[in-house]
Amino acid sequence: MAEDTIFAKIARGEMHADIVYEDDDCVAFRDIDPKAPTHVLVIPREPVSGLDDPKATPDMLGHLAHVCTKVAEKLGIAGDGYRVVVNVGRNGGQSVSHLHFHVLGGRPMTWPPG
Repeated sequence: MAEDTIFAKIARGEMHADIVYEDDDCVAFRDIDPKAPTHVLVIPREPVSGLDDPKATPDMLGHLAHVCTKVAEKLGIAGDGYRVVVNVGRNGGQSVSHLHFHVLGGRPMTWPPG
């Protein structure tokens, strides 16, 4: 249930986060356990459990993806390249049941990632 997650609390302003971008629809903040020199999470303010949640509309997903590009530009990783990851479900590596995009950069990314 996305309403009770740490990310939902951050989105509502009830928990502190190192916020790098926010608007009426989403919040972007630094990951507390970064996997790259730059690791930011972009989340909707609305409680949406994941990419496969019916509330994850094309408009919402498009906005979140666009914000990922804004964050990359703002943090200076857009020119060299970066990775955007969305994990879905337990087997996909999703540890918090609130939709979130990972923006990772600042080093070369390897493939395959997992």
